[in-house]
Amino acid sequence: MQPDRPSTHTAETPSHVRSAFAHFADRLGATASFLCAVHCAALPFVLALLPALGLGFLADHGFEHGFIVCASLLALATMVYGYRRHRVRRAFIFLLPGLALLWAGGFVFDAQVGFGWHALLVALGGSSVALAHLTNLRLVHGHEKGGCCEHGHDHAIV
Repeated sequence: MQPDRPSTHTAETPSHVRSAFAHFADRLGATASFLCAVHCAALPFVLALLPALGLGFLADHGFEHGFIVCASLLALATMVYGYRRHRVRRAFIFLLPGLALLWAGGFVFDAQVGFGWHALLVALGGSSVALAHLTNLRLVHGHEKGGCCEHGHDHAIV
């Protein structure tokens, strides 16, 4: 009989699994933010067509508000996680104004109040949030590949 050895398994999730999930979340966020921007920019032109395609829910304010909240939470979570890894604030330069534009367009300039401002602000905000996700992906990737992030120099260019 062998003596009891301490288990080598930990209750924590391995870092490579967390990293893979963070990459997936950033890619999902970038794609969703980009599609949101396209949706808001194109909505004035295809508004009458959506119900015929069975996509009338895309023009619903409740759907849009829920999407903005979820996109914001996903973006904040992935940016904080990325920052804790690479310690570079560049992604927040795109994220914070993007979220402000997104929320202003989605909640302040609702489509019923000012459709032109709504579409413009949400499209710009969604594009900026997508750019923040892409920036964060580059920074995390550069850090994982042995970039100079830990020395105060980041080579990730966006």
